[in-house]
Amino acid sequence: MAAQYSGVLLHITSLPSPGGIGTLGQQARDFADFLAQAGQDIWQVLPLTPTGAANSPYQSPSVLAGNPDLIDLWDLERCGLLTREELKALPHEENVEQVDFPAVRQARQPLLRLAARRMETTEDYLCFLQEQGDWLQNYALYMALRHREGIPWYQWPAPLRDRQDAALQREKQELSEEIEFYCREQYLFDRQWRALRAHANSRGIRLWGDLPIYVAADSVDTWANREQFDLDELGIPREVAGCPPDAFSATGQLWGNPLYRWDRMREDGYAWWKRRMGRTLDLVDGVRIDHFRGFEQYYAIPYGEETAQLGQWRLGPGKELFLALQAQYGPLPVIAEDLGMITPQVHQMRQELGYPGMKILQFAFDSPESDYLPHRYPQDGNCVVYPGTHDNDTLQGWVDHAPDWMIQRAMNYLSLEQRKELPRALLACAFQSRARWVIVPMQDHLGLGSQARMNIPATVENNWQWRMCPGVLTPALAQRMREISRRPQQ
Repeated sequence: MAAQYSGVLLHITSLPSPGGIGTLGQQARDFADFLAQAGQDIWQVLPLTPTGAANSPYQSPSVLAGNPDLIDLWDLERCGLLTREELKALPHEENVEQVDFPAVRQARQPLLRLAARRMETTEDYLCFLQEQGDWLQNYALYMALRHREGIPWYQWPAPLRDRQDAALQREKQELSEEIEFYCREQYLFDRQWRALRAHANSRGIRLWGDLPIYVAADSVDTWANREQFDLDELGIPREVAGCPPDAFSATGQLWGNPLYRWDRMREDGYAWWKRRMGRTLDLVDGVRIDHFRGFEQYYAIPYGEETAQLGQWRLGPGKELFLALQAQYGPLPVIAEDLGMITPQVHQMRQELGYPGMKILQFAFDSPESDYLPHRYPQDGNCVVYPGTHDNDTLQGWVDHAPDWMIQRAMNYLSLEQRKELPRALLACAFQSRARWVIVPMQDHLGLGSQARMNIPATVENNWQWRMCPGVLTPALAQRMREISRRPQQ
């Protein structure tokens, strides 16, 4: 039985766009066209929000805003907001396989500001301001203050830190031009993203996003909604998020995000989460919910700890939160990221909600009883299979570096004689399983090794940088993808 839906995981920044970083322009449209030719149904991306510490899309200054790094400047040139001569200031493609984030932003920022100044105040822009005003004005003010102050909001002068009305009104006047820039930047992102989504949908490709469970400590989300988070009177978290020691790290993962005040969120009917989910579903066709376990039980680490070893598990909102979201928006098109130390209660919550869980092939051969082995997938096929996620090595990298005993177990499972056959055989196995969805990182279709890995958990250096080389999306590759995913010929 072949999977009903087949897709590819590739973040926008990894596209081979000119200017040093993947964007929402022509190369993104070309990739959607390629996916259609390759018989795919889904293009899954990482969070679309602005990146924060160490360029991570999971540490954003706003969970509602779009990432300005993704705005395509060549499309702005076609709109008359920039000139071809001005675009010559962008980086040349000397190192196409890595994003040099500081260099890219240094070159792009003046051009984005120039385009924003040239942008006319159209009726469409005014409608955007009105539609998104409930979060956009806070975001633009926060970014203007953050740019000026250069320090986290909880270190700002008390009147700004505590959002005193007189101080905010004064800053809105003094920073009006800067605030307008951030609003216009968001408009440009929004229109380019919606155009890409419309193009992809017209080719039969659905765009799936990624919703991190937590927000960054230094974010407009915490600054403007302090009552929703477990912060002290100075805005400092009392406890922070993370994971206990596991296969990724002997000391656990210390994410450092502030934790939610679930009691207060329950009191207002989870209004903050309804706004967040509404914005998400307005942008994407479906979404992976990161760290689904944290909604049933979450790991709380005392603030100031250097590792995650001394945390404690606490009860989350459970199914109640998702029932409230479904009452607002109807059935939610979500994937539940149920990886790690998962309890029976988490499985029960996911099953009662009907959300598909995730199966990772790289985890399947730790044990003969592993739930990630394809023959142990649920009988109804309600799961999504990944060879690996953005947090894993590439499939080729895993084959190159996994312990010999694990590789031998995988080869025995698939009746293989040679190690080099394993990556393609694992892909075929995923598509031949009873799973309803199969999502493959683009690196694995390209057969790339560890140099193309996107992220190493519990590290902060040299992540999120990989880029796809120009010219690799060939008709032959599309044919191979169509064949291995068992899609009929066009």
